[in-house]
Amino acid sequence: MGQEIETCEFSAHDFAEFQRRLGRETQLLAEWFEEGVFASDGAIGGYELEACLLDRDANPAPLNQPLLERLDESLVVPELATFNVEINSTARALQGDVFERMAEELQSIWDKSNRAAQPLGARMGMIGIMPSLQQQQALTLHNMSPLNRYQALNDQVFKLRHGKPLTVQIEGRETLNIEHDDVMLESAATSFQIHLQADAKRAALLYNLSKIASAPMVAVSANSPYLFGHDLWDETRIPLFEQSISVGASDLTKRVSFGIRYLYASMMENFEANYQRYPVLLPLLMDEPVEKLAHLRLHNGTIWRWNRPLIGFDDNGRPHLRIEHRVVPAGPSVIDAIANAAFYFGLVTGLAERYATPETEMGFIRARSNFYNAARMGLKAELFWFDWNTCPAETLIREQLLGVAGDGLRHLGIDAASIDYWLGIIEQRVVRGINGATWQRQWVARHGPHFQRLMEAYLEQQESGKPVHEWLL
Repeated sequence: MGQEIETCEFSAHDFAEFQRRLGRETQLLAEWFEEGVFASDGAIGGYELEACLLDRDANPAPLNQPLLERLDESLVVPELATFNVEINSTARALQGDVFERMAEELQSIWDKSNRAAQPLGARMGMIGIMPSLQQQQALTLHNMSPLNRYQALNDQVFKLRHGKPLTVQIEGRETLNIEHDDVMLESAATSFQIHLQADAKRAALLYNLSKIASAPMVAVSANSPYLFGHDLWDETRIPLFEQSISVGASDLTKRVSFGIRYLYASMMENFEANYQRYPVLLPLLMDEPVEKLAHLRLHNGTIWRWNRPLIGFDDNGRPHLRIEHRVVPAGPSVIDAIANAAFYFGLVTGLAERYATPETEMGFIRARSNFYNAARMGLKAELFWFDWNTCPAETLIREQLLGVAGDGLRHLGIDAASIDYWLGIIEQRVVRGINGATWQRQWVARHGPHFQRLMEAYLEQQESGKPVHEWLL
């Protein structure tokens, strides 16, 4: 969905022809899997950070177009709402001081973006859901970025829904029941998407482990407790996003989901499911050779699995496989974001060294249950693990998973001091019981449910540059 399209209008012929081309490209991709043509360059990592723009009163500021004009930075692009942008990273080999270089790049772009926002009366924020966000004032088509792909997405979603409004029902500490007439609800949820390029022979294993790792990753990074004045899940972004583009009648066709099973053999199974089970949303016909997989990649971009397979191409035109780990929210700080990435890369790598067939020891239903429990309860969630016992997420992470992640980072060749620093950030969060969600709730417990002031206090602490476990209340 990152690419722009030329039109919002599509005919029956467009849908039929797109489906035909999608079938041909899916067949070609299957041949590539059989022939083993994918690049094998070792572990390579990157990220995408969805950020928000806020005005001086900590309300959403719909200014991404003038910001991007002032910024002139190719790694920063528009998002669905005019009060959001996306910051992309340079892909880097996961070795040595890679996390220091990731942090340096992200901090540099963040500071540059803030400087460009200041003359506009705005500032940058990274948070899973803005507590100051108001449904009727901000989440309207008036605040949709003026790109055809977003208008077309809105049109096609509501055609599949036969014009029926979206319904969001979330049972958390409080209960939220609302309706909405466009896809702008999606823009309320912002994430930190972690990318792992993997060898095709290990991609299925790492993909399955990414699903298993989703629960502890959400628990330790949760940063979205409030939505429209309601105290809901620790990571309310999860149910919100799933319901904000609800067009599937079952788990087989939901556009945002944890999935229905592990992979058996290869990531090709995801793309076969895309072709067989998911109606085409954006039938843009592109004049590209079949080897570019243009239609397959566009279609895949309209299916938002929490762990999404991606096909890319290197500078020599060779295809490669990536896993996009989408479960982590934005924020609370640059340091926290890179620590989350380090924990993910280390955790899945360390687990891969321990479990050649993890799906035989951790049933899919348990992995999925863990994921939603972690989204509801954060560090206090009870999780099943490989030893068939349950324990709080904070205990599991502190006593087992930090060690697993450390072993994984050493296996990748990350510098020892770097491992200690970045995993130390995760450890302190767990030891102190502080992630973005718990900090926000502690602030409200001390100061009351003043969500504008909460957002302002959050931004003040974010601008300190400190990790969340050192934030003041």
